[in-house]
Amino acid sequence: MYSDKVMEHFANPRNVGELESPSAVGEVGNAKCGDIMKIFLKIEDDVITDVSFKTFGCGAAVATSSMATELVKGKTLKEALNITNKAVTEALDGLPSEKLHCSVLAEQAIRAAITDYYKQKAIDPLPIVGCDLKCDGCAG
Repeated sequence: MYSDKVMEHFANPRNVGELESPSAVGEVGNAKCGDIMKIFLKIEDDVITDVSFKTFGCGAAVATSSMATELVKGKTLKEALNITNKAVTEALDGLPSEKLHCSVLAEQAIRAAITDYYKQKAIDPLPIVGCDLKCDGCAG
């Protein structure tokens, strides 16, 4: 059912926990399935220098959170915004169709954290993030 990469990221998730003094935080959730993801970013000169997550949810939610943190670390904010749920899914060698929403949450959590960063800098995130999410961390 799950790929070896999904199982590895579930059993040994990377970047778990809460960063001390993060530059930005993004939290998203899906009331339907109960998964909640929180991403913490440290940003210096528009580069994500450190990242961590806390996720409440199923194994796929933990695995997609873990992979998303691996994909954004060291990226510029613009590069991180280009990481899609499809990229997260592909990096995990696929997800069952009923678990694809977890990769969507991972993408949304990244966008919510970057939106939070821009708001803290008093920059309108909508033109940059292009956010079409309907979450508390989003200007959309």
